[in-house]
This record gives sequence, C-alpha cells and structure tokens, in this order.
Amino acid sequence: MKTLLLLLVLTVLSNVPSGGCAASSPCSHPPSTWCSSLDSAVQCGVLKQCLESNFTESHHKKTDQVEVALYFESLCPGCRMAFTETLYPTWVLLSDIMSLTLVPYGNAQEKPDGQRFNFECQHGEPECLGNMIETCLLNMTDAAKHIIYCMESSSDVIKAAQSCAQLYSPDLSWDSVTSCVKGDVGNQLMHQNALKTKALQPPHQYVPWVTINGEHTEELQDKALNSLFTLVCSMYKGPKIPACGGGGGKHYRSYSHIE
Repeated sequence: MKTLLLLLVLTVLSNVPSGGCAASSPCSHPPSTWCSSLDSAVQCGVLKQCLESNFTESHHKKTDQVEVALYFESLCPGCRMAFTETLYPTWVLLSDIMSLTLVPYGNAQEKPDGQRFNFECQHGEPECLGNMIETCLLNMTDAAKHIIYCMESSSDVIKAAQSCAQLYSPDLSWDSVTSCVKGDVGNQLMHQNALKTKALQPPHQYVPWVTINGEHTEELQDKALNSLFTLVCSMYKGPKIPACGGGGGKHYRSYSHIE
C-alpha cells in the first residue's frame, strides 16, 4: 500500500509544472477543498494531513456506529417479521452508521453432553437446525445476513437455506456448511450463542429481543421494532448522512415468550 501511494505521488509530482502554481491551481481554492483529490493534496503540500484526516474519519465512522443486536429464533414468527420487515431493511439503508449482530438461539435450552452440548428449541428440532445453519453461515461468509434474510423471507426457512446461500454466496460450499452444522464447530458456536444470550442484562423474557449499543429497555425495544430507522438516525453521533432525512417503520408486536 505504501509503495502504491509513493508511485501515485511520484506520478502526480512529475506532472506538476516547475514554474509554480498556475492561476487554476487547486491551492488557490479554500483549504477545505485541498483534500478533495490526490492531485490537490500533493500540489498543496498537505498529502500527509489529508491521509491522516481520512483515516481518522473512517475510524470514527466505524466506531461511532449504532450497534443493534437481535437475539432470536429461526422459526419464531415475530422474530422473522422483525428481521425481514424492520431490522434487515434498516441495516441495508443505514449500514454506514449501523451495525447489526444476529444471535440465533432465543429461548432454547442447552444441556452438556461430554465435550458437546444438546439443544432443545422452543419450536422443535427444525428450529434447532435453522438456528445452527444460520449460526454457521454467520461465521463462514460476509453474505450471511443476506442469506438469512432470504431464508426468513421464504415460506420454508430450512428448505430455502441452500438455494439462498447459492444466490448470495455462490463460492460457499454447502458441504462445508453441513459439516459445520453437524460437527463440533457448529456445536461450539451455538454454545457461544447460548452464553451471549444468558449474559443479557436484564435477562431476556421473550424473542425477538433487541439491544441498542448493548442496552435493552422496553422503550428501546418498542422503538427498535416500530421506528428503528428514526432511532438509529437520532442516536448516531457522527455527521448526519443524507439517508437520515426521513424514515419510518411498521407497527407490530408478535413475541415468543419463554415457556
């Protein structure tokens, strides 16, 4: 990367007239525009400052993101609605300022069995399988959220899994996903989801359970499910982005309570 930057700088410098700044030089414009291009930065002698500024802005942009987490079950009707109609669309629109963490586990229970764990899910074995598939996907591909959206939007979550994976991550081997689901890796990943869910404060009472920047209150939960777009825009501390000029949300409340 440093070599590439050096070559770019040398290329630009070789094209700078030796007679000094011409009347049309970018340096004759306000300093706030000097970082608008590599050419401008080099001619005005502020390349280092521009690079440092861009790094700082990118760093802040990432760390200032509003952190939204969804604790859910793959076959819970309310969870599916919350993810497909609110959380996923909002994340797609506001991904620059919002991070979305998915934790498939919900109201499941785990029981130690030697070095492994057995899981019992609220909606039976099919849900345990769905939870496991989604957990493995989240740890195997950057396209996981898109695949999970495709699955949860389908009439049959489990049957849609492979075709959704092929659609959004064609290079992903389904055999490797199956190995994860059936093997020790998937078992341990699900155990980590169990630990994350059990560590929630306050303890979760239903799913979908949403946290914003690690915090859960009934007020935040209600806003997250009814007006997440507006909530994220209002909570983001960085420069306002054009998308935050408006928003809205659907109104519903369909939870699966712990039995």
